[in-house]
Amino acid sequence: MSADLLAQAAAQAAGAQQYPAGALYVVATPIGNLADLSLRAIHVLGLVDAIACEDTRTTAPLLRHLGLHKPLLAVHEHNEREAVDGIAQRLQRGERIALVSDAGTPAVSDPGARLVAGLQAAGCRCVPIPGASSSVTALSVAGDASAQGFRFVGFVPPKGEARRAAVQALVGQPDSQVLFEAPHRVADLLGLLAEAAPAQRLTVARELTKQFESIHTAPCADWPERLKADANAERGEFVLVLHAAPPAGAEGELPAEALRVLKALLAELPLKQAVGLAAQLSGAPRNALYQQALAWRQAKDNDGEE
Repeated sequence: MSADLLAQAAAQAAGAQQYPAGALYVVATPIGNLADLSLRAIHVLGLVDAIACEDTRTTAPLLRHLGLHKPLLAVHEHNEREAVDGIAQRLQRGERIALVSDAGTPAVSDPGARLVAGLQAAGCRCVPIPGASSSVTALSVAGDASAQGFRFVGFVPPKGEARRAAVQALVGQPDSQVLFEAPHRVADLLGLLAEAAPAQRLTVARELTKQFESIHTAPCADWPERLKADANAERGEFVLVLHAAPPAGAEGELPAEALRVLKALLAELPLKQAVGLAAQLSGAPRNALYQQALAWRQAKDNDGEE
């Protein structure tokens, strides 16, 4: 479809709505697939007087694809606070300005929240134009049916004790928890999660909506080896969903034979290997066996402290 026909379709679908002057339009853009840009977003981008964007080098090609030519204002994490006054003055003169990030919904782990807060404090209207969000996209295919809700975590600290403490704080929660991670740090993060929450399930989504999209779910304990086995696993953009923690297993919930096998194997093998073999031999759920093994180990540690 040509840019003119696309603009006509967008105007026909969305043009009848109200688009007040003097407002900031917070516009979600695609996270990888251009077809995910809504007709309403296209109409608004064609309507506004200027576009505030995270990186002009990313937004300019999107506008060219749409056949649009708009002034671009660079608004990023380093100048967001300073940009408030200038944009507020333009809005107060009756201009419409769009805010976009490089991909997805602004202000969700991307710049935008400070700008919106500052403009609202100045009495300016901010209008959401919803669309793609990698966090919600990953949640929709995680299948965490037992979760009581979800929490957006974003990026944990990149290194040191702050990183380890942040990962430890994720363990045992009743909600799905959404994390972002850079490709060069994802192996380290998966290792920390395997150590801190081996039995919790983790959905790893890579390159969402793009040609080489991959989405897989497995216990955290399995992920370091899965990553090593995939030559391309550390390429692209990552969204992780840590599933809600399973209920602490009680011995009565597992068959007596499964408990007997697990105890015998734990006496001779490392915990992870013992649990895997016990699940194969007994047919009992691996997660429940893992929780039971951890409970026994914790009880033994507590006895040793007394």
